[in-house]
Amino acid sequence: MKISEQDIKTVASLSRLRIPEEEKDDVLFQLNKILTYVENLQTLDTSNIEPTTYALPMQNVFRADEVKPSLDRELALSNAPLKEDGYFKVPRVLEQA
Repeated sequence: MKISEQDIKTVASLSRLRIPEEEKDDVLFQLNKILTYVENLQTLDTSNIEPTTYALPMQNVFRADEVKPSLDRELALSNAPLKEDGYFKVPRVLEQA
């Protein structure tokens, strides 16, 4: 399947992208190259291949849940632009009813 310049204009318009005139030929070439690659992939026999979620094996690595001393409160607040009663003070983002 080949993409035309009109296809690029349509997709750019729908996705609200501006493709400069001097880049249109390059975009057209790259998209056609991608589609050719996908067409080649579709010719492969994948009937004996199990579907995967990830290309690489995944495993969760958990650290031990240990109690450790935390950062001193005064040190944590030392660079805060605003602080009050030992807490970070931030502007209100919700209106009270």
